[in-house]
Amino acid sequence: MHDSNEPRPHTGRRRNEAARRAILDAALELLADADGAPVSVETIARAAGVGKQTLYRWWPSKGAVLLDALTDRAAQDVPAPDTGDLREDLRELAIATFEASQRRPSAPALRTLVREAARDTHLAELMRVFTQSRRAAVRAVLERGRERGELPADRDLDLLVDQFYGFFWYRFLLGHAPLDAAAAEALTESLLG
Repeated sequence: MHDSNEPRPHTGRRRNEAARRAILDAALELLADADGAPVSVETIARAAGVGKQTLYRWWPSKGAVLLDALTDRAAQDVPAPDTGDLREDLRELAIATFEASQRRPSAPALRTLVREAARDTHLAELMRVFTQSRRAAVRAVLERGRERGELPADRDLDLLVDQFYGFFWYRFLLGHAPLDAAAAEALTESLLG
């Protein structure tokens, strides 16, 4: 009989950080390599070396795993700068966004997601939620700048966010011009004048 004063033995239900990391990394790699093929819970679990019940214990759906993987990678690759200077924060955010979008697995994963979202309503919703979270990061930088008096109170922040990501997505998807530090600088100057 178990003494109630002793700590309860681990049941395996808590998230193991190593397993979580393996699942998120596997999901992103599979999305990057998908080339139109569906990514399933089974393939994610197999690639991560865990049982699919582990995924379902921690995430309600495949889309939730993919969203968490994309959001987690974005948080790692594109930290939210807060230097106290709007121009510097926006420039740093643009550089980090542009650089992350050129690296594997983010670049092919985003391209696959965009392509497949046109055919799959679940992936379209995933794309909407992911881009909403990225928009919120840019908006937070702009709001802090406005609070410090670096932007006029009547400046349309949503329009600035649209311009930031419109620039990004246009160049990312069409590839007609670079997404580099010079482009980040030019975008920052264009947005802030």
